[in-house]
Amino acid sequence: MSGEFDDDVEAEQTISINEYLNDVEEKELEADLVLGGDEGKECTYSKGYMKRQAIFSCLTCAPEGNAGVCTACSLTCHDGHEIVELWTKRNFRCDCGNSKFGEFFCKLFPSKDVENAENSYNHNFKGVYCTCNHPYPDPDVEEQVEMIQCCICEDWFHEEHIGLEPSDEIPRDDEGEPVYEDFICKACSAVCSFLSTYPQTIWAAGLRRNAGCNTNKDKDVLEEIPSAGGSGKLENGICSNGSPREDNAIANTSAESVTGGKGVTGESSKKIFDLVQCMNDGGAHTACLFGDNIVADGSISLTEPLFLSKNWRATLCRCKKCVSMYEQKRVSYLIDEEDSITEYERTAKQKREEKLQQQEGAELTFLNKLGHVEKMEILNGIADMKDEFHNFLQSFDPSKAITSDDVHQIFENLAKKRRRE
Repeated sequence: MSGEFDDDVEAEQTISINEYLNDVEEKELEADLVLGGDEGKECTYSKGYMKRQAIFSCLTCAPEGNAGVCTACSLTCHDGHEIVELWTKRNFRCDCGNSKFGEFFCKLFPSKDVENAENSYNHNFKGVYCTCNHPYPDPDVEEQVEMIQCCICEDWFHEEHIGLEPSDEIPRDDEGEPVYEDFICKACSAVCSFLSTYPQTIWAAGLRRNAGCNTNKDKDVLEEIPSAGGSGKLENGICSNGSPREDNAIANTSAESVTGGKGVTGESSKKIFDLVQCMNDGGAHTACLFGDNIVADGSISLTEPLFLSKNWRATLCRCKKCVSMYEQKRVSYLIDEEDSITEYERTAKQKREEKLQQQEGAELTFLNKLGHVEKMEILNGIADMKDEFHNFLQSFDPSKAITSDDVHQIFENLAKKRRRE
């Protein structure tokens, strides 16, 4: 390209219409995924402690970082304030206007309890993250680095601070995209020591090495057993597959694949069959088929960051003993499908598609309600715009870039034509 062309555009950034529209669509989708499809019109307080929602901290009203507000309140009640976006939090109820805000009252839902006792707060509410307690974006660094959220404490961590061994890497594919579903930080891994009893298939990309694997004679069998969720779907925490005949067929097939088609007799055979059956049922047995090992994890302590594979939560045992153990450790949300970010974003995408369909329906309804004259005016307007763009492109120098002034001129010409008519 000539230097004259460079001087003409004067380094003005130019993009195509398709690029612009795609960029807008990507930003709208990203916002919907974070907000869970919440349009921010109503305070969520009346919905109680929501399983997951977007939460914001207002440091103008609560500088101690001990309160969080919903999307609607962040937009309406705290407009212009110093807001910290916390992405999503589980089991949280909007604090806006309660005792933590002094004399400030919520404009959308003023009648609230003095305090939400079940809410949990960490240093994120003060605008700092990770073990380094730095803000994000960090004003002290030129290039911002993406952070990873722990699915237990919900804090965010820089990759260099999560405590990986020098020989380890975060599980990613060849294009650099993560191949794990959830991350558990080093501090929270101790709470999840029961995971050491599970097959290696729950760990992403084989990163999990030797932190307390089973040492009994059935260790190899446990490590090779496929995903517990099977091909069924979870309903109320119980895996619902096909008929009993289908379940038995699946169990027999899985057992054969585990043993390589070789016959196994005695206690090991029964343990293999029962364990596969448990996984096909989603762990709906009264007795835990992992035995006492799954809860007696006092001798096993995980002290390393953990990366879990896709759908790993579906493999978690749901027997009474394990469910009680989850409750004691306060991690029972792990067996709630609606808790996961994957499910949260799936629901957000579904709401977005429904909203777009409603908008299209509203547009068609609007057009159908118009009379013949109004419809003709709209069609004539579209034709005029098409002609104006066509005339502009015919007379425009193709070696130059279209600027914002050119676009403004097009619409100004259209306005003049309408006034003449």
